[in-house]
Parts: sequence; structure tokens; C-alpha cells
Amino acid sequence: MATLVGVVLSTLFTDAHASDIPQPMEVKVVVVSMFEIGDDEGDAPGEFQLWKARQKLTMKYPQPHGFHDIYANPETGVIGIVTGMGIARASAAIMALGLDPRFDLSKAYWLVAGIAGVDPADNTIGSAIWTDYVVDGDLAHQIDAREIPSTWSTGYFPLFTHAPYDNAELVDVNNSPNGEVYALNLPLAKWAYSLTKDTKLLNNDAMDALRAKYTHSPNARMLPNVSMGAHLSASTFWHGEKLNTWANEWVAYWTKDKGNFVTSGMEDSATLQSLTYLDNAGLVDKNRVMILRTASNFTMQPPSLSASDNLKLESSGEGYAAMNAAIEAAYNVGSRVVNYITGNWESVKENIPGAN
Repeated sequence: MATLVGVVLSTLFTDAHASDIPQPMEVKVVVVSMFEIGDDEGDAPGEFQLWKARQKLTMKYPQPHGFHDIYANPETGVIGIVTGMGIARASAAIMALGLDPRFDLSKAYWLVAGIAGVDPADNTIGSAIWTDYVVDGDLAHQIDAREIPSTWSTGYFPLFTHAPYDNAELVDVNNSPNGEVYALNLPLAKWAYSLTKDTKLLNNDAMDALRAKYTHSPNARMLPNVSMGAHLSASTFWHGEKLNTWANEWVAYWTKDKGNFVTSGMEDSATLQSLTYLDNAGLVDKNRVMILRTASNFTMQPPSLSASDNLKLESSGEGYAAMNAAIEAAYNVGSRVVNYITGNWESVKENIPGAN
């Protein structure tokens, strides 16, 4: 089936005879970014720009069937993509790349590197968090808060249940056919953390001023650091103390208390769903996927502000004092893993780091 798909898709990229089709590029690492603010170079950077410049991703592969063109460094075997924001674009972009006959992704490592919100109970802005579990926050039932039973803690509860956190005994962290939870390759994630845990991360006065408002959260007032935690992937940009509590309970439910909610973003459950399908087709190896989320903002307000007031500050930019630091952290931490893989390819091509 995979061979048939490749033959059909090759017509998207060339009108030449099959014998004239060039050999696909052997990809060592795919760097997955979700957005770029403006141009790909020369202005304020989003998630992709530093990777393009510093990894010398100068060869352009047009991708009309995706959100953004693909850029590569053929000498190192690194390619970079921008999926676009949200689960729909992420799923489409990853699938488009995975089916692209111009690339051999069978041994490629995947590094998703992007910014996120961070739970102030666990860490602080500017930090880099390697992901162990990704939990989808969209697959759910919902009853308006004005109509929920008085005994319920929330009207937003898992799909195919009848009340909040019902049927917990049926949850299978390693077999989630509807995509509610994904367990990443934990030995690989721990290896990436061990390799990068001492990376020096940026900090500034504006970040210090913002974190100082979180007087009830010692971890929020720490300096930026590298750690590990679970990621909640949901299309809605939620914010506030009550939803932060929901996020912790949601992740605990779907991971059977093995994962602790630390970061929040949009796309990762969709990315992993596409990679799972591509793995089923033998086109990629989902055990080579790593996710690095770096904290640009907090997921809830400090004690001195309401959730709505704090969200307004974030929308105006004040709450994103760590945006640039988080973008730098994604590159400074993530590139250590990328450079190790490309520099030790003969070893890691067949043997995934961290495996016994």
C-alpha cells in the first residue's frame, strides 16, 4: 500500500518518467514548528526562523499541498516545516510531508519545538519542557456550567462517559484508538532531557517582574530551567485558575496519574495522530518522536488579577514577556539534540538513544 501511495503521489511533483525521478533525500531530523510571525528570516522570529537560519535550511522544497514550504540542509539531513496553527493545519501538514516521495523519513527523528503556556504550580516562563505524554483536550462532552448537576466539578467531561472522570478503569494509556492520549518514547525523552538539562536559558527583567506576581507559586518564581512533563493539546486557547485545575485533572485521568500537566498548546495531538497513521504505513517511526515545549506565558492568572484581566494583558503583549526567551530556548535546547543526532548518525540511525 505504501508503495502504491508513493507512486500516485509522485505525480504531484514531477511529470518526468519514473526513471527520471531523483532519489529521495534521506532525512535524519525533521524539526516541526507551528507558526512564524512574519517572514522566514530578517524580522521578529517566530518558532521557525532560528532553525532556518542557524541550521542553514537553505534548500526550498515547494509544498503547495501544505501550509508552508519545506526547507532543508541536504548536507546535514535536517529539514524544517511550519504546520500552521491549530489541529487541522498540523494534521494536514504532517500527513503531507509523510506522503511526500521527495523524502525518505523511515529513519528520521522528529523534533516538535514550539512555545506553550506553563502551569505556574510546576514551572516558570522561559523554561523548556520535554514531553512524556500528550493528552487531547478537545474530545469531550460538554454541558453548560449553568446546567450541570450541583455535585459535578465541571460540565466538560470525557467523551463516551456520563459524568466527569467516569470509567477511569477503562483508560489505556498505551492504546487510545480515538487519540485521547499519546505516550511518547519515554527512554528517548529522558535521554533528550539528560543531554540538555544544563542548557543555559535566557532571562530578563520583564520576566522577573511577571513571575514575581505569582506569590503563591514557588516554582513560578524560579529561573528558567529544563524539565519534563505532560502536554495538553486543545484547540481552544483557555486561561484561568479553574481551567488550570481542569487541565490537571484531565491529564491525570487520561494518563492514569502517570503524567503531570505542565504545558498547554494546540497542535501536538494532531501531529501525533498523523505520525501514528504514517507509522502504520511503514513510512515513519513514531518511536523517534520528541516534543519540546518552551514556556512563553502562564496558563492562569496571578493572585492580584482576574482571569479575564490577565488574558487581556496577554492579548496586548504584556503577558508574553518570555516570548523571545521561549523561542530562543526551543532552539538552544532542541538544537543540542539535533546536532547530536546528525553528528552521530551511524550510531543512532539504527539504535534509538535511551534504549536499553
